[in-house]
Amino acid sequence: MEDIDNGRWKDLDCLLLRPGNLVGENFEPGEELRSDLQEFAKVLVVGAGGLGCELLKDLALSGFKNIEVIDMDTIDVSNLNRQFLFRMQDVGKPKAEVAAKRVMERVSGVNIVPHFCRIEEKDIDFYSEFNIIALGLDSIEARSYINAVACSFLEYDSDDKPRPETIKPMVDGGTEGFSGQAKVILPGVTPCFECTIYLFPPQVKFPLCTLAETPRSAAHCIEYAHLIQWDQEHHGKPFDEDNPEHIQWIYSQALERADTFGITGVTYSLTQGVVKNIVPAIASTNAIISSVCALEALKIATGCSKSLSNYLAYNGTEGVHTGVTEFTKNDDCLVCGPGVLMEIDSCTTLQKFIDLAGEHPRLKLSRPSVMYRGNNLYIQAPPVLEEMTRSNLQLPLFELMGKVPKDSVHLSGTVITNDKKSTTTRKVRISFKGISDEVTDMDTAGGG
Repeated sequence: MEDIDNGRWKDLDCLLLRPGNLVGENFEPGEELRSDLQEFAKVLVVGAGGLGCELLKDLALSGFKNIEVIDMDTIDVSNLNRQFLFRMQDVGKPKAEVAAKRVMERVSGVNIVPHFCRIEEKDIDFYSEFNIIALGLDSIEARSYINAVACSFLEYDSDDKPRPETIKPMVDGGTEGFSGQAKVILPGVTPCFECTIYLFPPQVKFPLCTLAETPRSAAHCIEYAHLIQWDQEHHGKPFDEDNPEHIQWIYSQALERADTFGITGVTYSLTQGVVKNIVPAIASTNAIISSVCALEALKIATGCSKSLSNYLAYNGTEGVHTGVTEFTKNDDCLVCGPGVLMEIDSCTTLQKFIDLAGEHPRLKLSRPSVMYRGNNLYIQAPPVLEEMTRSNLQLPLFELMGKVPKDSVHLSGTVITNDKKSTTTRKVRISFKGISDEVTDMDTAGGG
């Protein structure tokens, strides 16, 4: 069995068992490194769609044996053309569970734990267990959330230098048709997701007059149902793009409107794509970007080569072109940087803190949600999570933060720039007036 196993990992051994000129600073080749990779390295894959399926397969074949995957979606027929781990009999089942099962069936020795839930439902202890987080997402909001979680572990020393042991590495992949990107994020060292969020193109918007009076395409009918009819029929009820019943309602209304104007092409899949701004994926692009992300995860875990610095763009529209760009970290970033300082009283409630943050000139957030060390203190939406965290609003923030005299929280909310609304995350350093480290240490020691 040992000989078979050695033969199985011969390609991996070419990287891990011999020295090189491009290796990381602390790289020490040897069989022990391979054993440590397989025994101790723990990777979280966020998303089990087109890119996520490829990531699970590539990571398992690269020597990672301890993998977990989280995804809230179930398998749809439209997924089968590119999400290769799924079959027709899997339609309606959780993506994470089916993907984990299929990879474990084909790659012996790997253990993949699936989580069928929203990423917001996991607390800080869950995310703290992983050495690397690999993102296979199609949502800017979800990326921002995971980025905020990873950056919440980051601590700075007295010279505002990141403490290496608190850095939670991330590898972010994304595809759009025949184009894709891969990014290595080392919070505090390289740009985080928020530092380079400007790289994402603005979402396509349709004039309301066109939607209401002269729709000319299936997308116009869908957006009319989404932006106009939903509010008319539901009287302020928040629309949840991840709720299948809400998407089904939009689809039905759009189909009726399309029939009225003689427009064809409205499908459930297109409705999802328009509402969630999803660009159709190409299987080959997913495979290419996933291979880059898996290799970067291997580099981070073993130091067998220097990591990507720090953004790779792939374009397969006309020929094949890849280019690497080294973006610079934004020192004033309110997510991965030291953050905005706010001094408040220890009796300040969470609701009062949210009000103060909304008035702060540097934050400029409306309707913010609050996260502390990955734990959701208060979430504005969806309604079920808002209800679950509503009771925290009347509690002192000092108590909710575990009576820590100085620490950081993350706020995510809406900002308006050039008359355009967007969702973003801000980091706030909290200092409670009149409370020192010594006081809280004595309080803890006394058991009170």
